Amino acid sequence: MTEILVAARTGKLVCVVGSTATGKTDLAIRVAEEVGGEIVSADSVQVYRRFELGTGKPSAEERKRAPHHLVDIVDPMDPMDAARWVELADAAIASIRARGKIPIVCGGTFLWVKALVQGLASAPPADASIRAAHRALAEKEGRPALHAKLAKVDPKSAARLHPNDIVRVSRALEVFELSGETMTAIQERHAFKTSRHDAAMFAITMTSEDLRKRIERRVEAWLAAGWVDEVRALVAAGFAGSRAMGAVGFREIAEALATGALDKEVLATKIVQHTRVFARRQRTWLNHEPVRFV
Repeated sequence: MTEILVAARTGKLVCVVGSTATGKTDLAIRVAEEVGGEIVSADSVQVYRRFELGTGKPSAEERKRAPHHLVDIVDPMDPMDAARWVELADAAIASIRARGKIPIVCGGTFLWVKALVQGLASAPPADASIRAAHRALAEKEGRPALHAKLAKVDPKSAARLHPNDIVRVSRALEVFELSGETMTAIQERHAFKTSRHDAAMFAITMTSEDLRKRIERRVEAWLAAGWVDEVRALVAAGFAGSRAMGAVGFREIAEALATGALDKEVLATKIVQHTRVFARRQRTWLNHEPVRFV
């Protein structure tokens, strides 16, 4: 904690990152309370309205303790990518500093944090017709079909993207179709060599056993609080194809509702397993970055 406070007080942009369920929000709030800070969320699900349980959004009490930015800012079907988020985060950081407060970035969408700190690789702008064609293919043949198409032209991007992550899969495929160059090649050339912010990144150290227990408790609590009913309502409202619905937990519940295989114990076990896999991927990513573990 001391190291984080020193970094915040000396003007660095403190970024609290790391695996899901490690307690990032709690740590960021405690830092904010100590230094007079405000939190900029870097979470690709928390940005969406109506997705509540299962997102780890800060509670009303937590938001009273420290103001939060970029939570509940877009509707479920609205686009949100790293470039757009960086624009919003830059504006939030500037506003916080202009008011004499200290910005603290907090979240597990590490690509967004990297983009904020080190910039994005230059890639072709979005093409609405290509994206529409991708959505049509996914609806007709399933999301794995779109992912398989990407794997043929850009296997490295396909390997790091889940087949259900239709937004990122579509974007990687779109880049290739527009430019003839893979997203992998563009990112490797860019290599995140620039520096947009003087940042210090911190992640919470936790044993795999402790993290497993935290994940289990969280999934149990969210399911008990009505997570299944929330997802049922979101699907009924037409948000089954939204990006947020592809997040771990939401995806499994939506699939269970679609098939009628709604055994709560089986569902909980599946969500916990998939969350642990997701957490391991996040940790592997962080191990290759200049992150200080606390």
